[in-house]
Amino acid sequence: MTELIGTAGLIGTAGQTVGPFFHDALPFPGDSRLITETHPEAIQLHGVVYDGAGNGVPDALIEIWQPDSDGAIVQRPGSLRRDGRTFTGWGRAATDGSGHYSFTTLVPGSASAERPPFFAIAVFARGLLHRLFTRAYLPEGQLAADPLLNAVGADRRHTLVCTTEATGYRFDIHLQGVDETVFLDYLDGQP
Repeated sequence: MTELIGTAGLIGTAGQTVGPFFHDALPFPGDSRLITETHPEAIQLHGVVYDGAGNGVPDALIEIWQPDSDGAIVQRPGSLRRDGRTFTGWGRAATDGSGHYSFTTLVPGSASAERPPFFAIAVFARGLLHRLFTRAYLPEGQLAADPLLNAVGADRRHTLVCTTEATGYRFDIHLQGVDETVFLDYLDGQP
């Protein structure tokens, strides 16, 4: 739909814009570094975002939230400001031309003694009206103790578990298809 603006003519409204514009508006310096690469406990969390045809999505944006290695959740403002020393608990990474993303972070600890550690993930991508939420559990965690994993069919649980690599973890995200990642619904006011 268009609207007339004085005698200037017709202009596109928000419903007509082409996007997403994540790469132009949301990245910022250090966004994918929750800790510096030189930190002695730094690891990489990386993977590829795939569409339903198995192609990498070149214009997706991934956000992660996580506790530090001790399971403490960062609860202070300023996670957008990277000082090179302080673990922020939050990061954002745009995918490259092949759909690959990467974070420099710490191995998350368990925020609750009876739950395994995980990365909380949000996915923004073309064709999505709302972001998608998922989790990336560490494979060495006590996965059988997690109620969310137990609520997912055994044939789909693998889509929520990272693969261990020499430098950290790999977590591929499939937006559709046979190996579609399990995505979560979050209701306002509900845990």
